[in-house]
Amino acid sequence: MKTSVALAIAIITTPIFLMSARAGDSQIERGKYLVTLAGCNDCHTPGYFLGKPDPTRYLGGSDVAFEIPGLGAFAGANITPDKETGIGNWTIEQIVAALQTGSRPDGRVLAPIMPWRSFADLSKADATAIAVYLKSIPPVKHQGTGPFAPGDKIPAFLFRILPPGEMAAAAK
Repeated sequence: MKTSVALAIAIITTPIFLMSARAGDSQIERGKYLVTLAGCNDCHTPGYFLGKPDPTRYLGGSDVAFEIPGLGAFAGANITPDKETGIGNWTIEQIVAALQTGSRPDGRVLAPIMPWRSFADLSKADATAIAVYLKSIPPVKHQGTGPFAPGDKIPAFLFRILPPGEMAAAAK
C-alpha cells in the first residue's frame, strides 16, 4: 500500500517538477533573446567596440567609455553574476528595478548612457527574464573602469557624445 501511494505521488508530482524546470529554461532563453536583441553585449563586453569582442569575458565590462560633456565618461559595467566585480550580489528584483527605474541597489542612478528609460517599458516578465538570464551566465572577474569626472585622465578608449553645435576635440 505504501509503495502504491508513493508511486501515485511520484506520478502526480513529476510532471509539475518537469514543467517548472522547463519554465525556468524558457525564462532563461527569453532573457538571452532579449539581452541579445537589446544589444547589451555591445556596451558590456570588452573588445566589442574595437571589432574583437572577447567571448571569454561576455558581459564582463567594457574597455570603452562614453563621454558626455559636463557629466564625465562612463563605461559599460560588468553585468555578470561575479560577486566582487559584477552584479552577483544584486537580487532579481534589484536588477529589474535598475532596468526599469535606473536605480541601483545602493541608490545611485545608472549612467546616462544606459538606456534604462527605454527598458522601463519592458513588461515585468521580460525584465525578470533578463535578470534571470544575467544570473545564469558564467561570472567574469573584471573590475570595469570609471566613471570618470570631467577632466579625469581616461585609461580606456573613449567615444564622445557632443550636443549639436559643439566642436570635436583635436586628436592628440
